[in-house]
Amino acid sequence: MIMSQKNFFHTAADLLTALTKVVLGSHRSAIPRYGDDGKRLIIMGNGPSLRQTIADSSDILCQTDTMAVNFAANAPEFFSLRPRFYILADPHFFAAAQHDNVRKLWDNLASADWKMTLFVPFGIKLPDGFKHEVVRFNAVGVDTPQWLENKLFSMQRAMPRPRNVLIPAIMLGVWMNYKDIVIVGADHSWMQTISVDSQNHVISVQPHFYKESAGEQKRVNSEYEGYRLHQIIHSFYVAFNAYHQIARYAKTKGITICNATPESFIDAFERRAL
Repeated sequence: MIMSQKNFFHTAADLLTALTKVVLGSHRSAIPRYGDDGKRLIIMGNGPSLRQTIADSSDILCQTDTMAVNFAANAPEFFSLRPRFYILADPHFFAAAQHDNVRKLWDNLASADWKMTLFVPFGIKLPDGFKHEVVRFNAVGVDTPQWLENKLFSMQRAMPRPRNVLIPAIMLGVWMNYKDIVIVGADHSWMQTISVDSQNHVISVQPHFYKESAGEQKRVNSEYEGYRLHQIIHSFYVAFNAYHQIARYAKTKGITICNATPESFIDAFERRAL
């Protein structure tokens, strides 16, 4: 009886937290249904395996609607792959114009001479004169009973907690009504590279398919200072749990999500070769 009461109060608290976040932090949203024509969407994470995927399957990537994320535009491959969609979600991309890596990113995005749609969260201010189509989305993360998740996700008012950019990227693919979504470059093999040094500093190496600039490496390392191992492992839990939330919701919409990343740690989606 005591345990059931605890579960009831925890559930009630989760509901109240989720509804408060949605009411205060979300906006009315209608993501365009770019996928209504039955085409496939390939979402390109920035994991190290993407380099081999590009080498083996660049023709497929160039002939399919693709979505790139984060600092992908700073890699030379951005201009050959010409992604149809791009997503930025981390506040760093909008509040750190003094960083060389961020300035380079916006310069490269502005230089894209093909039709590209940029997705950013509501409330974000973009650089003046940005010429590409911009679509805003609600990056409000919730973890509630399924009946409420289904409602909030379908209204595009919320999503699973966006621990990393791949989570909103996949949700946008679902909201755009792509019935076949394939994920590449999503290694998520952080647990193989995490360690603790002799001063009890947690070191988390997160390699990408491109070479990271020294300034960006220094910034990421500084962000991890002060975090304890249990906090970082919990953030891993949040991300991997979010993928299972997405997989369950996508199934209710008749949408197939496949992971074509070799040796990916994501266990929520069907595995399939690209």
